[in-house]
Amino acid sequence: MSARILPVNLSIDNYDLAGFAPRVTGFGAGRFGFVVTPNVDHVIRFHDDAGFRSLYQAAEFVLLDSRVLALMLRLGRGLRVRVCPGSDLTAALFREFVRADDRVVLIGATAAQAQRLTADYGLRDLRHYCPPMGFIRDPAAVEACLQFVEHASPFRYCLIAIGSPQQEVVAARLKERGRARGLALCIGASINFLTGVERRAPRWLQRAHLEWLFRLLSEPGRMARRYLVRGPRMFWLLRHIEVSVREPARAVDVPPS
Repeated sequence: MSARILPVNLSIDNYDLAGFAPRVTGFGAGRFGFVVTPNVDHVIRFHDDAGFRSLYQAAEFVLLDSRVLALMLRLGRGLRVRVCPGSDLTAALFREFVRADDRVVLIGATAAQAQRLTADYGLRDLRHYCPPMGFIRDPAAVEACLQFVEHASPFRYCLIAIGSPQQEVVAARLKERGRARGLALCIGASINFLTGVERRAPRWLQRAHLEWLFRLLSEPGRMARRYLVRGPRMFWLLRHIEVSVREPARAVDVPPS
């Protein structure tokens, strides 16, 4: 007799980009919190890996990154969840929220990308650190990354762009250690889109829930397994994931002066 598969529980904050803006501007540098942006691939990992679930449980905000997943939740569960794509959030952060004198920490990306962000947005206090490939398996390298962020604290924003689950591991460790202050965002490839290293799908493809197809055709070697092998599991896994939607609180933090 096979063992019964118990459902796992995923809570998502019901924000779109406009609704999340007050949280971004008002978080301040008096405490630490971090943002995760689940897509289909992340939710599959969330189902399979208890350790990854614990990282999400430590997050301050869980913002739905995927229009496809939002559609699946609406059609399959009757849940209407707003979407706040991490790439849109990152672009809005630099375009609308970051001031020239704000301290911004960037983990990941290249030195050239950091220089471009500094030039494009007139930043005067961008602190950049790119950990070596595979660093997450080296305790000394992880410690060096954590210390870089902590030494740059307090910051307005810390953008962790080293892929999942590495970025969530770093964010959760920073929270556990309790030394850093400011809002950290786990943003994946968003810096690549913002600096032109990778192209995003046109808006009409995004609205048609076909951004995944654009990325697959742009990088078939890298994306085929994610979208054609792992992705379809989501149709089965949704039966074993309990999704709860957290409505935004009425009160927001007071923006820093």
